Amino acid sequence: MSRYNKRVKATNKNELYDNTFKKRGVNEVVQYSTPTLRDLTEEDKLRIAYIEYTWKAGDRYWNLSSQYYGDPRQWWVIAEFNNRPTEAGIEPGTVIKIPTDLAVILGEIG
Repeated sequence: MSRYNKRVKATNKNELYDNTFKKRGVNEVVQYSTPTLRDLTEEDKLRIAYIEYTWKAGDRYWNLSSQYYGDPRQWWVIAEFNNRPTEAGIEPGTVIKIPTDLAVILGEIG
């Protein structure tokens, strides 16, 4: 399940970008609207099953997403659930939570 499924998309064919398109070998770019996600409350998080994961040196959200969800594009779910938009500042040994039911978590924050 992609986070882009319900997003409005537009095709950018603006001639202003002709040189960029030419360099990249494309004629247009599909752009998606910015999602509006609601913040999960602590009560919401208690209703969602998760596992605890101990962060290791070199870990990345996209790797964990690939490992647990089979899709590296869902990395943002782990980031959102832990209120940590990036891996910066997560020290090895820090325990983070990885929601186990992707469909439930996407329904809660979408």
